[in-house]
Amino acid sequence: MESRELAYFVAVAEERSFSRAATRLGIAQPPLSRAVQRLERRLGVRLLDRTGRQVSPTRAGRVLFDEGRRALAALATAERLARRAGQAPPPLTVVTKPGGDAGLLTSVLARYAALPEAVDVDVLICSIGEEMALLRDGTADVALVRTPQDDLSGLDTEELLTERELVVVDRTHRLAGRASVSAADLAGETFPRWTADAPGSGPVIRDTGQVAELIALGRMIAVLPESVARRLGHGLVTIPVDDRRTTLLAAWPAERRDRALAAFIRTAAVTAAEMATGTGGGTAGGTATASPDAGPAA
Repeated sequence: MESRELAYFVAVAEERSFSRAATRLGIAQPPLSRAVQRLERRLGVRLLDRTGRQVSPTRAGRVLFDEGRRALAALATAERLARRAGQAPPPLTVVTKPGGDAGLLTSVLARYAALPEAVDVDVLICSIGEEMALLRDGTADVALVRTPQDDLSGLDTEELLTERELVVVDRTHRLAGRASVSAADLAGETFPRWTADAPGSGPVIRDTGQVAELIALGRMIAVLPESVARRLGHGLVTIPVDDRRTTLLAAWPAERRDRALAAFIRTAAVTAAEMATGTGGGTAGGTATASPDAGPAA
């Protein structure tokens, strides 16, 4: 099976139309149709039900569609990683969402740049919830993420900084005058949903700029790390929530073994420890679950 034929089939299955798929792929419709037919003959199964202008995957087509998308994603990742590895030396890409670094990154980058094993660092600012996907597909080498995380399989992590969590409300909110609140005090409130699949009835947040505006309008409240909550502005009120804490992690692929990455993680951990001691606003993280070997790449 050729990857091009597989990509053609996946495009048709996604678009449910040969004409739309051809437009998307930038090719004429007849060669696209012939490529899918060749694929069906090679596999000995019908992949698409064709009804007028509409097409839909058969049972076999649905299987190939699901597996094909994964295969194409893996090929794209392999190509991206190979291109980056071919650079001398390859840069290190760090991904975080806006405000997701707890104010650490500026100092970490400056200290890291002075090390003899340092390489160029690209900082990728992503949308909420995209960090892990960008790390796993090879776009990023290190992700800065918050606990809890649903899936850390295949990754090593270093705890950097633990902070209080604060609830953020508008000045007219019933809790605005409180010195602290409990989880029970927040019952019945509307909270943001960080992904469309998250439970609840609150608004789906796609960028951090929405958070302050929606709280100020009285449409929701939010529980956020202290470093994020304090920067929202807009005359909002922040209140500690019991003893709730959140920890900032550096995460990277477990198979990575190189000096540049190891140096970056060490620099981040040292900077976080000094920040926690100097400000009193958080505590340095504990021992890493694993550290990248300072030896050559495996």
